[in-house]
Amino acid sequence: MTRTMVLWAPDWPIVAVGGPASVPAVVLDKGAVLACSQAARAEGVRRGMRRRDAQSRCPGLVLHEHHPDTDARAFEAVLTAIEQLSPGVAPLRPGLCALEVPARFYGGEAEAAAVIAERLVDLGVWDVRAGIADGLFAAEQAARRALAQDSLVVPERGSAQFLRDLPIEALDEQATVGLLRRMGLLTLGDFASLPPADVHTRFGTHGALLHRLARGQDPRLISRRQVPPEFDATLLLEPPLDNVEPIAFSLRTTAEAFVSDLAGHGLVCTTVLIEVDADGSLATSRRWMHPRWFGATDLIDRVRWQLGVDGAISAPVDAVRLIPEVTEPLGDHADSLFGGGPDERVERGVARVQSIVGHEAVVSVMVQGGRGPGERRLLTPWGERPMPARAPGRPWPGALPAPAPATVYREPRQAMVVGAEGQTIGVTGRGLVTGEPARFRADPEQAWQPVASWAGPWPVDDQWWDEAAARRLARFQVVGVDGSAFLMIVEGGQWWTEAAYD
Repeated sequence: MTRTMVLWAPDWPIVAVGGPASVPAVVLDKGAVLACSQAARAEGVRRGMRRRDAQSRCPGLVLHEHHPDTDARAFEAVLTAIEQLSPGVAPLRPGLCALEVPARFYGGEAEAAAVIAERLVDLGVWDVRAGIADGLFAAEQAARRALAQDSLVVPERGSAQFLRDLPIEALDEQATVGLLRRMGLLTLGDFASLPPADVHTRFGTHGALLHRLARGQDPRLISRRQVPPEFDATLLLEPPLDNVEPIAFSLRTTAEAFVSDLAGHGLVCTTVLIEVDADGSLATSRRWMHPRWFGATDLIDRVRWQLGVDGAISAPVDAVRLIPEVTEPLGDHADSLFGGGPDERVERGVARVQSIVGHEAVVSVMVQGGRGPGERRLLTPWGERPMPARAPGRPWPGALPAPAPATVYREPRQAMVVGAEGQTIGVTGRGLVTGEPARFRADPEQAWQPVASWAGPWPVDDQWWDEAAARRLARFQVVGVDGSAFLMIVEGGQWWTEAAYD
Protein backbone atom coordinates (compact mmCIF):
# COMPACT_ATOMS: atom_id res chain seq x y z
CA MET A 1 0.00 0.00 0.00
CA THR A 2 1.30 3.43 -0.96
CA ARG A 3 1.47 5.77 2.00
CA THR A 4 0.99 9.51 1.64
CA MET A 5 2.70 12.31 3.55
CA VAL A 6 1.19 15.80 3.67
CA LEU A 7 3.34 18.72 4.82
CA TRP A 8 1.53 21.78 6.16
CA ALA A 9 3.05 25.16 7.07
CA PRO A 10 0.43 27.06 9.11
CA ASP A 11 -0.13 30.73 8.33
CA TRP A 12 1.86 30.45 5.12
CA PRO A 13 0.98 33.98 3.85
CA ILE A 14 2.71 35.33 6.98
CA VAL A 15 5.76 33.15 6.34
CA ALA A 16 5.87 34.29 2.69
CA VAL A 17 6.03 38.02 3.51
CA GLY A 18 8.85 37.40 6.03
CA GLY A 19 9.59 39.42 9.12
CA PRO A 20 10.54 38.53 12.70
CA ALA A 21 8.34 35.88 14.34
CA SER A 22 8.08 37.98 17.49
CA VAL A 23 6.35 40.86 15.67
CA PRO A 24 2.52 40.71 15.57
CA ALA A 25 1.54 40.81 11.89
CA VAL A 26 -1.42 39.91 9.71
CA VAL A 27 -2.08 39.42 6.02
CA LEU A 28 -5.29 41.08 4.84
CA ASP A 29 -7.52 40.01 1.98
CA LYS A 30 -10.37 42.38 1.10
CA GLY A 31 -10.13 44.06 4.48
CA ALA A 32 -10.29 40.83 6.52
CA VAL A 33 -7.53 38.89 8.27
CA LEU A 34 -6.44 35.99 6.07
CA ALA A 35 -3.53 34.86 8.25
CA CYS A 36 -1.90 36.09 11.44
CA SER A 37 1.37 35.43 13.20
CA GLN A 38 1.64 33.61 16.51
CA ALA A 39 2.48 36.91 18.24
CA ALA A 40 -0.69 38.50 16.82
CA ARG A 41 -2.74 35.47 17.84
CA ALA A 42 -1.46 35.89 21.40
CA GLU A 43 -2.90 39.42 21.36
CA GLY A 44 -6.36 38.10 20.47
CA VAL A 45 -6.24 38.53 16.70
CA ARG A 46 -8.06 35.79 14.81
CA ARG A 47 -8.53 34.85 11.18
CA GLY A 48 -11.63 36.42 9.61
CA MET A 49 -11.53 39.58 11.74
CA ARG A 50 -11.99 42.93 10.08
CA ARG A 51 -8.98 45.23 9.93
CA ARG A 52 -10.37 47.67 12.51
CA ASP A 53 -11.21 44.93 15.02
CA ALA A 54 -7.74 43.40 14.69
CA GLN A 55 -6.04 46.77 15.20
CA SER A 56 -8.20 47.51 18.24
CA ARG A 57 -6.93 44.34 19.91
CA CYS A 58 -3.31 44.94 18.87
CA PRO A 59 -2.49 48.61 18.13
CA GLY A 60 1.05 47.75 17.03
CA LEU A 61 -0.14 45.26 14.40
CA VAL A 62 1.88 45.15 11.15
CA LEU A 63 -0.43 44.95 8.13
CA HIS A 64 0.38 43.25 4.82
CA GLU A 65 -1.84 43.02 1.77
CA HIS A 66 -2.30 39.55 0.32
CA HIS A 67 -0.50 38.81 -2.94
CA PRO A 68 -1.04 35.22 -4.14
CA ASP A 69 1.97 35.46 -6.45
CA THR A 70 4.21 36.17 -3.45
CA ASP A 71 2.88 33.06 -1.68
CA ALA A 72 3.50 30.89 -4.72
CA ARG A 73 7.03 32.20 -5.36
CA ALA A 74 8.04 31.70 -1.74
CA PHE A 75 6.60 28.16 -1.71
CA GLU A 76 8.59 27.28 -4.83
CA ALA A 77 11.77 27.28 -2.72
CA VAL A 78 10.12 24.84 -0.29
CA LEU A 79 9.12 22.47 -3.10
CA THR A 80 12.64 22.58 -4.53
CA ALA A 81 14.15 21.75 -1.13
CA ILE A 82 11.78 18.81 -0.64
CA GLU A 83 12.56 17.47 -4.13
CA GLN A 84 16.23 17.32 -3.19
CA LEU A 85 15.26 14.80 -0.48
CA SER A 86 12.41 12.99 -2.19
CA PRO A 87 11.27 13.51 -5.80
CA GLY A 88 7.65 13.61 -6.84
CA VAL A 89 6.19 16.43 -4.74
CA ALA A 90 2.58 17.44 -5.43
CA PRO A 91 1.82 21.08 -4.51
CA LEU A 92 -1.77 21.39 -3.29
CA ARG A 93 -1.65 25.12 -2.57
CA PRO A 94 0.96 27.47 -1.12
CA GLY A 95 1.83 26.13 2.31
CA LEU A 96 0.49 22.61 1.66
CA CYS A 97 2.00 19.78 -0.38
CA ALA A 98 1.96 15.98 -0.57
CA LEU A 99 4.38 13.22 -1.51
CA GLU A 100 4.80 9.47 -1.21
CA VAL A 101 6.47 8.61 2.10
CA PRO A 102 10.19 7.80 1.56
CA ALA A 103 10.13 5.60 4.67
CA ARG A 104 12.65 2.90 3.67
CA PHE A 105 15.36 5.40 2.75
CA TYR A 106 15.18 7.36 6.01
CA GLY A 107 14.46 4.45 8.35
CA GLY A 108 10.78 5.05 9.00
CA GLU A 109 7.84 7.34 8.32
CA ALA A 110 8.30 9.63 11.32
CA GLU A 111 12.04 9.76 10.65
CA ALA A 112 11.44 10.83 7.05
CA ALA A 113 9.12 13.61 8.22
CA ALA A 114 11.76 14.79 10.72
CA VAL A 115 14.47 14.96 8.05
CA ILE A 116 12.27 17.02 5.73
CA ALA A 117 11.21 19.34 8.56
CA GLU A 118 14.85 19.90 9.53
CA ARG A 119 15.68 20.79 5.93
CA LEU A 120 12.86 23.33 5.80
CA VAL A 121 14.03 24.96 9.02
CA ASP A 122 17.20 25.89 7.14
CA LEU A 123 14.97 27.86 4.74
CA GLY A 124 13.37 29.78 7.60
CA VAL A 125 10.16 27.70 7.81
CA TRP A 126 10.14 27.19 11.56
CA ASP A 127 6.77 25.44 11.86
CA VAL A 128 6.02 22.62 9.44
CA ARG A 129 3.72 19.76 10.41
CA ALA A 130 3.47 16.36 8.75
CA GLY A 131 0.60 13.93 8.51
CA ILE A 132 1.03 10.38 7.21
CA ALA A 133 -1.85 8.07 6.27
CA ASP A 134 -3.15 5.75 3.58
CA GLY A 135 -4.80 8.52 1.57
CA LEU A 136 -4.43 12.19 0.80
CA PHE A 137 -7.49 13.36 2.76
CA ALA A 138 -6.58 11.47 5.94
CA ALA A 139 -2.95 12.60 5.70
CA GLU A 140 -4.01 16.25 5.43
CA GLN A 141 -6.28 15.95 8.45
CA ALA A 142 -3.43 14.33 10.38
CA ALA A 143 -1.07 17.17 9.42
CA ARG A 144 -3.57 19.77 10.65
CA ARG A 145 -3.78 18.01 14.01
CA ALA A 146 -0.06 17.41 14.50
CA LEU A 147 1.87 19.41 17.06
CA ALA A 148 4.17 22.24 15.99
CA GLN A 149 7.27 20.93 14.19
CA ASP A 150 6.06 17.34 14.65
CA SER A 151 4.28 14.60 12.75
CA LEU A 152 1.17 12.49 13.26
CA VAL A 153 1.26 9.00 11.80
CA VAL A 154 -2.01 7.16 11.15
CA PRO A 155 -1.46 3.39 11.19
CA GLU A 156 -1.90 1.42 7.99
CA ARG A 157 -5.58 0.72 7.26
CA GLY A 158 -6.43 2.93 10.20
CA SER A 159 -7.69 5.97 8.28
CA ALA A 160 -11.38 5.19 8.89
CA GLN A 161 -10.80 4.83 12.62
CA PHE A 162 -8.79 8.09 12.72
CA LEU A 163 -11.41 10.08 10.76
CA ARG A 164 -14.41 8.73 12.67
CA ASP A 165 -14.42 11.28 15.50
CA LEU A 166 -13.41 14.34 13.45
CA PRO A 167 -16.04 17.08 13.02
CA ILE A 168 -18.00 17.15 9.79
CA GLU A 169 -16.40 20.56 9.01
CA ALA A 170 -13.23 18.66 8.04
CA LEU A 171 -14.81 18.08 4.63
CA ASP A 172 -14.37 21.83 3.89
CA GLU A 173 -17.52 21.92 1.75
CA GLN A 174 -19.65 24.70 3.23
CA ALA A 175 -22.92 23.90 1.46
CA THR A 176 -22.73 20.14 2.02
CA VAL A 177 -21.52 20.51 5.61
CA GLY A 178 -24.39 22.83 6.46
CA LEU A 179 -26.92 20.36 5.10
CA LEU A 180 -25.34 17.43 6.96
CA ARG A 181 -25.40 19.34 10.24
CA ARG A 182 -29.10 20.10 9.76
CA MET A 183 -29.60 16.36 9.27
CA GLY A 184 -27.92 15.73 12.64
CA LEU A 185 -24.66 14.33 11.20
CA LEU A 186 -21.99 16.06 13.30
CA THR A 187 -18.94 13.86 12.73
CA LEU A 188 -17.32 12.12 9.80
CA GLY A 189 -18.22 8.81 11.43
CA ASP A 190 -21.91 9.73 11.39
CA PHE A 191 -21.68 10.54 7.69
CA ALA A 192 -19.64 7.39 6.92
CA SER A 193 -22.32 5.18 8.55
CA LEU A 194 -24.88 6.08 5.85
CA PRO A 195 -25.42 3.56 3.02
CA PRO A 196 -23.34 4.56 -0.05
CA ALA A 197 -26.30 4.13 -2.43
CA ASP A 198 -28.49 6.50 -0.41
CA VAL A 199 -25.69 9.10 -0.28
CA HIS A 200 -25.25 8.96 -4.05
CA THR A 201 -28.99 9.33 -4.60
CA ARG A 202 -29.26 12.33 -2.26
CA PHE A 203 -25.98 14.15 -2.89
CA GLY A 204 -24.85 13.04 -6.33
CA THR A 205 -21.38 12.08 -7.52
CA HIS A 206 -19.55 14.73 -5.51
CA GLY A 207 -21.39 13.75 -2.35
CA ALA A 208 -20.43 10.13 -2.98
CA LEU A 209 -16.77 11.18 -3.19
CA LEU A 210 -17.04 13.02 0.14
CA HIS A 211 -18.65 9.92 1.63
CA ARG A 212 -15.74 7.77 0.51
CA LEU A 213 -13.29 10.26 2.03
CA ALA A 214 -15.15 10.10 5.34
CA ARG A 215 -14.87 6.30 5.24
CA GLY A 216 -11.09 6.51 4.70
CA GLN A 217 -11.29 5.35 1.08
CA ASP A 218 -9.50 8.07 -0.86
CA PRO A 219 -9.47 7.30 -4.61
CA ARG A 220 -7.40 10.36 -5.52
CA LEU A 221 -3.81 9.89 -6.62
CA ILE A 222 -0.98 12.32 -5.98
CA SER A 223 -0.36 14.45 -9.07
CA ARG A 224 3.39 14.91 -8.92
CA ARG A 225 4.74 18.10 -10.37
CA GLN A 226 7.20 17.71 -13.20
CA VAL A 227 10.64 19.02 -12.32
CA PRO A 228 11.57 21.52 -15.05
CA PRO A 229 14.53 20.37 -17.13
CA GLU A 230 17.85 22.16 -16.75
CA PHE A 231 18.68 24.11 -19.89
CA ASP A 232 21.81 25.93 -18.68
CA ALA A 233 24.80 25.36 -20.93
CA THR A 234 28.41 25.82 -19.84
CA LEU A 235 31.60 25.97 -21.92
CA LEU A 236 34.73 25.09 -19.93
CA LEU A 237 37.96 26.32 -21.49
CA GLU A 238 41.10 24.35 -20.66
CA PRO A 239 43.52 26.04 -20.95
CA PRO A 240 41.84 29.44 -20.44
CA LEU A 241 41.78 31.82 -23.40
CA ASP A 242 42.34 35.57 -23.44
CA ASN A 243 41.30 36.32 -27.03
CA VAL A 244 37.68 36.99 -28.00
CA GLU A 245 37.63 35.23 -31.35
CA PRO A 246 38.93 31.82 -30.12
CA ILE A 247 36.41 31.96 -27.28
CA ALA A 248 33.56 32.69 -29.72
CA PHE A 249 34.75 29.89 -32.03
CA SER A 250 34.88 27.40 -29.13
CA LEU A 251 31.38 28.36 -28.05
CA ARG A 252 29.65 27.29 -31.28
CA THR A 253 29.01 23.66 -30.30
CA THR A 254 27.74 24.67 -26.86
CA ALA A 255 25.43 27.32 -28.33
CA GLU A 256 24.02 24.90 -30.89
CA ALA A 257 23.34 22.31 -28.18
CA PHE A 258 21.70 25.01 -26.04
CA VAL A 259 19.28 25.94 -28.84
CA SER A 260 18.63 22.29 -29.76
CA ASP A 261 17.77 21.29 -26.18
CA LEU A 262 15.20 24.06 -25.98
CA ALA A 263 13.76 23.19 -29.38
CA GLY A 264 13.46 19.55 -28.31
CA HIS A 265 11.05 20.70 -25.60
CA GLY A 266 9.17 23.01 -27.96
CA LEU A 267 10.76 26.16 -26.52
CA VAL A 268 12.86 29.10 -27.64
CA CYS A 269 14.86 31.52 -25.52
CA THR A 270 13.98 35.21 -25.73
CA THR A 271 16.05 36.43 -22.75
CA VAL A 272 19.41 34.94 -21.85
CA LEU A 273 21.87 35.65 -19.06
CA ILE A 274 25.50 35.26 -20.14
CA GLU A 275 28.08 34.84 -17.39
CA VAL A 276 31.81 34.72 -18.01
CA ASP A 277 34.34 33.44 -15.49
CA ALA A 278 37.95 34.60 -15.57
CA ASP A 279 40.63 33.31 -13.25
CA GLY A 280 38.10 31.23 -11.33
CA SER A 281 35.65 34.04 -10.52
CA LEU A 282 32.76 35.84 -12.23
CA ALA A 283 34.20 38.54 -14.49
CA THR A 284 31.15 39.80 -16.38
CA SER A 285 27.44 39.09 -16.40
CA ARG A 286 24.81 40.61 -18.68
CA ARG A 287 21.20 39.93 -19.54
CA TRP A 288 20.38 40.01 -23.28
CA MET A 289 16.93 40.18 -24.87
CA HIS A 290 15.97 39.33 -28.45
CA PRO A 291 12.99 40.67 -30.41
CA ARG A 292 12.26 37.15 -31.66
CA TRP A 293 14.41 34.35 -30.21
CA PHE A 294 18.08 33.43 -29.91
CA GLY A 295 19.77 31.19 -32.40
CA ALA A 296 23.27 29.80 -32.01
CA THR A 297 24.81 32.61 -34.07
CA ASP A 298 22.95 35.24 -32.03
CA LEU A 299 24.36 33.80 -28.81
CA ILE A 300 27.90 33.80 -30.17
CA ASP A 301 27.53 37.42 -31.26
CA ARG A 302 26.28 38.42 -27.79
CA VAL A 303 29.27 36.73 -26.14
CA ARG A 304 31.61 38.46 -28.58
CA TRP A 305 30.08 41.86 -27.84
CA GLN A 306 30.07 41.27 -24.10
CA LEU A 307 33.75 40.32 -24.09
CA GLY A 308 34.65 43.14 -26.48
CA VAL A 309 33.72 45.87 -24.00
CA ASP A 310 36.78 47.63 -22.62
CA GLY A 311 37.57 46.33 -19.16
CA ALA A 312 35.10 43.42 -19.37
CA ILE A 313 37.79 40.85 -18.65
CA SER A 314 41.19 41.33 -17.08
CA ALA A 315 42.32 37.70 -17.02
CA PRO A 316 42.05 34.62 -19.28
CA VAL A 317 38.50 33.25 -19.59
CA ASP A 318 37.96 29.75 -18.24
CA ALA A 319 34.14 29.37 -18.46
CA VAL A 320 31.12 30.79 -20.31
CA ARG A 321 27.57 30.05 -19.11
CA LEU A 322 24.34 30.47 -21.08
CA ILE A 323 21.34 30.70 -18.73
CA PRO A 324 17.84 30.99 -20.28
CA GLU A 325 15.84 33.45 -18.16
CA VAL A 326 12.73 33.67 -20.37
CA THR A 327 11.57 30.82 -22.59
CA GLU A 328 8.46 30.81 -24.73
CA PRO A 329 6.65 28.18 -26.84
CA LEU A 330 8.20 27.71 -30.24
CA GLY A 331 4.78 27.91 -31.88
CA ASP A 332 4.33 31.50 -30.72
CA HIS A 333 7.38 32.52 -32.78
CA ALA A 334 6.90 30.38 -35.87
CA ASP A 335 6.71 32.19 -39.21
CA SER A 336 3.31 32.59 -40.77
CA LEU A 337 2.37 31.20 -44.17
CA PHE A 338 3.83 34.26 -45.88
CA GLY A 339 6.80 34.68 -43.54
CA GLY A 340 7.22 37.16 -40.77
CA GLY A 341 9.78 39.39 -39.14
CA PRO A 342 12.92 40.79 -40.76
CA ASP A 343 14.75 38.82 -43.40
CA GLU A 344 17.51 36.62 -41.97
CA ARG A 345 20.04 38.10 -44.40
CA VAL A 346 19.20 41.57 -43.12
CA GLU A 347 19.70 40.42 -39.55
CA ARG A 348 23.05 38.87 -40.35
CA GLY A 349 24.15 41.99 -42.22
CA VAL A 350 23.22 44.27 -39.36
CA ALA A 351 24.89 41.91 -36.88
CA ARG A 352 28.05 42.09 -38.97
CA VAL A 353 27.97 45.88 -38.84
CA GLN A 354 27.49 45.72 -35.07
CA SER A 355 30.53 43.49 -34.70
CA ILE A 356 32.57 46.22 -36.45
CA VAL A 357 31.19 49.46 -34.95
CA GLY A 358 29.92 48.12 -31.61
CA HIS A 359 26.67 46.78 -30.22
CA GLU A 360 25.31 50.14 -29.02
CA ALA A 361 26.17 51.93 -32.28
CA VAL A 362 23.41 50.30 -34.38
CA VAL A 363 19.93 51.06 -33.08
CA SER A 364 16.31 50.66 -34.10
CA VAL A 365 13.88 53.52 -33.61
CA MET A 366 10.41 53.29 -32.10
CA VAL A 367 7.89 55.65 -30.57
CA GLN A 368 7.05 55.69 -26.87
CA GLY A 369 4.88 57.89 -24.70
CA GLY A 370 5.79 61.48 -23.83
CA ARG A 371 4.95 65.12 -24.46
CA GLY A 372 7.87 66.35 -26.56
CA PRO A 373 9.31 64.70 -29.68
CA GLY A 374 12.61 64.01 -27.93
CA GLU A 375 10.85 62.17 -25.10
CA ARG A 376 8.87 60.03 -27.54
CA ARG A 377 11.94 58.77 -29.37
CA LEU A 378 13.03 55.30 -28.24
CA LEU A 379 16.42 54.05 -29.42
CA THR A 380 17.14 50.37 -28.84
CA PRO A 381 20.30 48.49 -29.87
CA TRP A 382 19.49 46.28 -32.82
CA GLY A 383 18.69 42.75 -31.74
CA GLU A 384 17.29 43.71 -28.32
CA ARG A 385 13.65 43.95 -27.33
CA PRO A 386 12.41 47.55 -26.98
CA MET A 387 11.55 48.48 -23.39
CA PRO A 388 9.51 51.72 -23.45
CA ALA A 389 9.97 53.86 -20.36
CA ARG A 390 6.60 55.54 -20.97
CA ALA A 391 3.49 53.83 -22.32
CA PRO A 392 2.41 55.38 -25.64
CA GLY A 393 -1.30 54.74 -25.14
CA ARG A 394 -1.72 56.83 -21.99
CA PRO A 395 -2.89 60.47 -22.01
CA TRP A 396 -0.06 62.99 -21.95
CA PRO A 397 -1.35 66.48 -21.03
CA GLY A 398 0.58 69.11 -22.92
CA ALA A 399 1.51 66.74 -25.77
CA LEU A 400 1.69 68.16 -29.28
CA PRO A 401 -1.04 67.46 -31.81
CA ALA A 402 -0.25 65.72 -35.10
CA PRO A 403 1.67 65.94 -37.32
CA ALA A 404 4.95 65.32 -35.54
CA PRO A 405 8.08 67.23 -36.63
CA ALA A 406 10.28 65.44 -39.13
CA THR A 407 13.67 66.50 -37.72
CA VAL A 408 14.38 66.39 -33.99
CA TYR A 409 17.66 67.98 -33.00
CA ARG A 410 19.97 66.01 -30.76
CA GLU A 411 20.41 69.14 -28.61
CA PRO A 412 17.96 72.10 -28.70
CA ARG A 413 19.37 75.16 -30.48
CA GLN A 414 19.30 78.58 -28.91
CA ALA A 415 16.60 80.79 -30.48
CA MET A 416 14.80 84.09 -30.01
CA VAL A 417 11.21 85.24 -30.50
CA VAL A 418 10.24 88.89 -30.12
CA GLY A 419 7.18 91.06 -30.57
CA ALA A 420 6.54 93.95 -32.94
CA GLU A 421 8.44 96.38 -30.70
CA GLY A 422 11.35 94.02 -30.10
CA GLN A 423 10.24 92.84 -26.66
CA THR A 424 10.93 89.20 -25.74
CA ILE A 425 7.84 87.01 -25.81
CA GLY A 426 7.17 84.81 -22.81
CA VAL A 427 4.46 82.76 -21.08
CA THR A 428 2.93 83.55 -17.72
CA GLY A 429 2.41 81.08 -14.90
CA ARG A 430 -1.19 80.69 -16.08
CA GLY A 431 -0.08 79.71 -19.59
CA LEU A 432 -0.85 83.06 -21.28
CA VAL A 433 1.38 84.59 -23.97
CA THR A 434 2.79 87.99 -22.99
CA GLY A 435 2.60 89.33 -26.54
CA GLU A 436 2.11 88.60 -30.24
CA PRO A 437 5.20 86.91 -31.84
CA ALA A 438 6.36 89.09 -34.75
CA ARG A 439 9.91 88.02 -35.56
CA PHE A 440 12.02 84.99 -34.71
CA ARG A 441 15.42 83.48 -35.18
CA ALA A 442 15.52 79.67 -35.07
CA ASP A 443 19.32 79.49 -34.83
CA PRO A 444 22.01 81.95 -33.68
CA GLU A 445 23.55 81.80 -37.17
CA GLN A 446 20.29 82.45 -39.03
CA ALA A 447 18.90 85.86 -39.90
CA TRP A 448 15.76 87.25 -38.34
CA GLN A 449 12.55 86.70 -40.30
CA PRO A 450 8.93 87.70 -39.78
CA VAL A 451 6.43 85.25 -38.30
CA ALA A 452 3.82 84.18 -40.85
CA SER A 453 1.77 82.15 -38.33
CA TRP A 454 2.13 80.51 -34.99
CA ALA A 455 0.25 78.15 -32.64
CA GLY A 456 0.47 77.50 -28.94
CA PRO A 457 1.38 77.54 -26.22
CA TRP A 458 1.28 73.95 -24.97
CA PRO A 459 2.43 74.36 -21.37
CA VAL A 460 4.13 71.53 -19.50
CA ASP A 461 4.60 71.39 -15.73
CA ASP A 462 6.73 68.26 -15.45
CA GLN A 463 7.73 66.48 -12.23
CA TRP A 464 6.58 69.40 -10.09
CA TRP A 465 6.87 67.21 -6.99
CA ASP A 466 10.67 66.88 -7.41
CA GLU A 467 12.46 70.18 -6.90
CA ALA A 468 15.64 68.98 -8.60
CA ALA A 469 13.96 67.48 -11.69
CA ALA A 470 10.97 69.85 -12.05
CA ARG A 471 10.54 71.68 -15.40
CA ARG A 472 8.06 74.35 -16.49
CA LEU A 473 8.07 75.14 -20.18
CA ALA A 474 5.76 75.89 -23.10
CA ARG A 475 5.95 74.76 -26.71
CA PHE A 476 5.08 76.78 -29.82
CA GLN A 477 4.78 75.99 -33.50
CA VAL A 478 6.24 78.91 -35.50
CA VAL A 479 6.14 79.33 -39.30
CA GLY A 480 8.28 81.90 -41.11
CA VAL A 481 7.40 83.84 -44.24
CA ASP A 482 9.77 81.63 -46.25
CA GLY A 483 7.66 78.56 -45.35
CA SER A 484 10.06 77.06 -42.79
CA ALA A 485 8.33 75.71 -39.68
CA PHE A 486 9.85 74.96 -36.29
CA LEU A 487 8.88 73.58 -32.91
CA MET A 488 10.16 75.95 -30.23
CA ILE A 489 10.11 75.93 -26.47
CA VAL A 490 10.43 78.74 -23.95
CA GLU A 491 11.74 77.85 -20.51
CA GLY A 492 12.83 80.31 -17.84
CA GLY A 493 12.59 83.19 -20.32
CA GLN A 494 14.96 81.49 -22.82
CA TRP A 495 13.83 80.28 -26.27
CA TRP A 496 15.09 77.10 -27.89
CA THR A 497 14.43 75.37 -31.22
CA GLU A 498 13.62 71.73 -30.51
CA ALA A 499 12.65 70.36 -33.94
CA ALA A 500 11.84 71.34 -37.52
CA TYR A 501 8.89 70.51 -39.78
CA ASP A 502 9.25 69.60 -43.46
